[in-house]
Amino acid sequence: MGENMLMKLHEGMVILYAASVLMYFYDFLQTNSKMKRIGFLLLCCVWFLQTVLFIFNMYETGRFPIFTLADGLYFYSWVLITCSIILNIFVKVEFIIFFTSVLGFMTIVIYTFAPSHWGSPALAEKLASELLLVHITASLVAYALFSLSFLFSLLYIVQYHLLKRKKWGRQLIRANDLVKLEQVAYTLNLLGMPVFSIGVILGLQRLYLKMPEIGFFDWKIIGSFFVIIMYACFIYLKTRKEMFGKNLALWNIASFLIVWINFFLLGRLSDFHFWLS
Repeated sequence: MGENMLMKLHEGMVILYAASVLMYFYDFLQTNSKMKRIGFLLLCCVWFLQTVLFIFNMYETGRFPIFTLADGLYFYSWVLITCSIILNIFVKVEFIIFFTSVLGFMTIVIYTFAPSHWGSPALAEKLASELLLVHITASLVAYALFSLSFLFSLLYIVQYHLLKRKKWGRQLIRANDLVKLEQVAYTLNLLGMPVFSIGVILGLQRLYLKMPEIGFFDWKIIGSFFVIIMYACFIYLKTRKEMFGKNLALWNIASFLIVWINFFLLGRLSDFHFWLS
């Protein structure tokens, strides 16, 4: 099996793993059994690919491949997935598979995009470039979802004030009810937050590959984590019903303002994307 084929298999495994984590994240918050089943099937596909690649690596090297840091990470990720699948089948421990999947995903990303185990420097550089492409794509998709959610919350605030002032114009009739506006904004953030988190993880991995001596205390990195915290709090407050209505919409608008500050202002103060290029 050529290195190009191995690279494609690893990339496919990371994509399947990311999709599985997203499915489990949705089930974690919404208790959706269909998403949970899809996430489990995707995780089983990841486990199968990992097992095949592990056996192939063992055949190629003629030894049990755990003696390097990269191989150790790979085996650690495989054990995590194996245990979580067994627990899901026989013990039915709620949420354990979600948390182990997140941990396993971060581990397999570190392994896959580390250049040390790729024999060809050109192949390692190609893989790192594709990592950058996935990072940018995930981040932009998340920004689009956050933008749409912001617009729904902004529409919520406008309609809320129209109702409060009893202005029954055509604009109010054409708009959706407040509950639906709030639910759509929440659903968009529910999709956007994990996608953005995956983009940040991949971006940090790319940064480590390009400039391993650079620390992570950078304005762009700090701002990105603050964005994650803001939207995680939004989801928590909505899920636990500790905040709703106008206040929740205002929180969402404030979160999107943080996204803009992170993208435009902190992006100018930071060298993060210079390191990534």
